[in-house]
Amino acid sequence: MKRKHKGRKIYKTKEKNYYGKSPVGKALSAALTVLLIGGIGFIGYSVAEPIINYTQHRGDKPVQETTASDTTGEDSTEDASSAEGEIKAPEKFQAAGLVPSDMVSAAALQTALSAVPQNAGVEFVEVPLKARGGKIYYATDSQEAKTCGAVSSALSLADIIAAIEQYGFKPAAEISAFYDNQLPAKYPSAGYVTADDGSQWVDDDPKNGGVPWIAPDSEEALNYVASVIDDAAAAGFERIVVTDIMYPYFRDSDLALLDEQYGRTDRFLALTSAANLFYERSVSGGASMYVGVSAADMLRGNCDVLQPKLLSANTVVLNVDVDELKKGVSDGKMLYEFEGSPAEITDKCLKFLSDRLTGFNVTVRISGSGATAEELIAAKEKTAAYGYASFVIG
Repeated sequence: MKRKHKGRKIYKTKEKNYYGKSPVGKALSAALTVLLIGGIGFIGYSVAEPIINYTQHRGDKPVQETTASDTTGEDSTEDASSAEGEIKAPEKFQAAGLVPSDMVSAAALQTALSAVPQNAGVEFVEVPLKARGGKIYYATDSQEAKTCGAVSSALSLADIIAAIEQYGFKPAAEISAFYDNQLPAKYPSAGYVTADDGSQWVDDDPKNGGVPWIAPDSEEALNYVASVIDDAAAAGFERIVVTDIMYPYFRDSDLALLDEQYGRTDRFLALTSAANLFYERSVSGGASMYVGVSAADMLRGNCDVLQPKLLSANTVVLNVDVDELKKGVSDGKMLYEFEGSPAEITDKCLKFLSDRLTGFNVTVRISGSGATAEELIAAKEKTAAYGYASFVIG
């Protein structure tokens, strides 16, 4: 609808271990990102493959540079060689996740933090800084965020981190990338436009509540999302989960209006390029970055970003939203039905999806407003049978 608007895996487990990326690999990965964002946009896999072979990721931890003061007098050449060939174990991410309503005030945040289970092995608290839909839950300096009305909290990042640490946890951030209906409503160039006359595309008739999305090939959109990542990393968030690196659910009628690139089989290249840009911004700021995906979106077949040979980030956070799954999920050919407790739903969901996540480290997030803390803890215990040691509850 349109609106007029002017590597290699070391172990046979679900966890993935890699060596450090070489300087050549980093350079070519950056070159691929620049090419995809700066004008080529979408290219065929046969063209990309020679570059892709050099850009495979090797780990999620920020690279620590060694200086002369770090050495102990032993042979530095030998040390460097050993460090480069060392197998790095996957990072464990054991967290409790908060929701947007927990971020609207200092009192709401304190209440949510006081409710984090103390007996579940939680080390991090993950807070939504930019939520699905585009609302931002911290006091950003972004003029674009202020102009489009996205800012929904007066909490500073420093205050958020201080509150988390007060309860003995480490800070992690959740940032929704392209499922953003706020920015393009004010800045149409950040979203999708129709091929014939450049009108703004929305995902349904505006009379029925249709909204625009931001597009992965918009430089304005990429800079906007990256600025939130920059803020989080600079403030001291140790882990950053970037979710919704995805396209809308385009119907045939939508694709008929849009540029043909959005219907091509290689459209995933724009998403992986964007994800790698976000990864570089996170790591350069000292944070680890993970790719967050929805289990329901995976079942529907709308997770183009999951390309292990292309992504710099090698950890996927799979969100099993039990409330959403209980409603049933269809991919157009098959209806997936889920009943029972959160533990039973989580187990059934992983039976469907675990094989599709081969090639990644996996963290499972179990969420649902209707589930108790005890039910979520019981559900996360189910993930161990699939080889997953990391989790997010809530």
